Amino acid sequence: MIDLHCHILPGLDDGPAGMEQSLDMAKQAVADGIQTLVATPHTLNEFYDNPLQHVEDNVNRLRKTFRKNRININVCTGSEVRICAGLKQKVIAKEVATLNNNGRYILVEFPVHVIPPGSKEELFQLKLHNITPILAHPERNLVFQHQPELLSDLTAMGCLVQITAMSITGRFGREAMECAHKLLKNRLSHVIATDAHSPTNRPPILSPAVQVCARILGSLKEAREMVVNRPQAILNGEPVKAPEPRPLCKKKWWFNWALPYPLPINHSTIYH
Repeated sequence: MIDLHCHILPGLDDGPAGMEQSLDMAKQAVADGIQTLVATPHTLNEFYDNPLQHVEDNVNRLRKTFRKNRININVCTGSEVRICAGLKQKVIAKEVATLNNNGRYILVEFPVHVIPPGSKEELFQLKLHNITPILAHPERNLVFQHQPELLSDLTAMGCLVQITAMSITGRFGREAMECAHKLLKNRLSHVIATDAHSPTNRPPILSPAVQVCARILGSLKEAREMVVNRPQAILNGEPVKAPEPRPLCKKKWWFNWALPYPLPINHSTIYH
């Protein structure tokens, strides 16, 4: 399996504080059957700013430590980037890390409580430049929980959706679990990842969520697509064939995607 979203780099964000925790996380991942981790530290979220070169240097350091400790797991460069004004320009200028540094896919995070005005335009600009946004854990966003049709609009535009393993199994609470299950049933999710931050409270474990996903979809093959085939295509920079979504009931919403307001760069909301 491939974990496309993991805070494994020590000391870069709210993930592991030191290398020992990173080693413990890697051992847990290997024991669970994960062969590749993508290091995705938070960036551009007001709390952390992890530019590409800084991430690459720390990934190389982690790889050496894993080899020294005989931990057989691959680590790729990435980042979890907060949606912000001018995101396309930052990606093109290589200020932030794309997944596996291939320039084709980027993991994008929304604040927990809102979808900032201008978000759709920022994501559209990425798509225009052949950069596919992968929306990180929308099932934990309060707006998407109540109005998943907004997420359907973004997937119709070409965005992909990553849901969190612990949301599927209920460890992030009932609301996140119900939303995750609804996204799975309606084929509005494409990748399952751990969003691991520690070896204790938020470990890098995928297999329980894959089993639940298989029951929801009625297919282990479809569930494994979300942790094997699609993540591998993403890391390779190849096109991802998304399943045909099932229609959702449209609801009127207070926010109009077309509002021409500028998108603020900083947000004083929870960032993970």
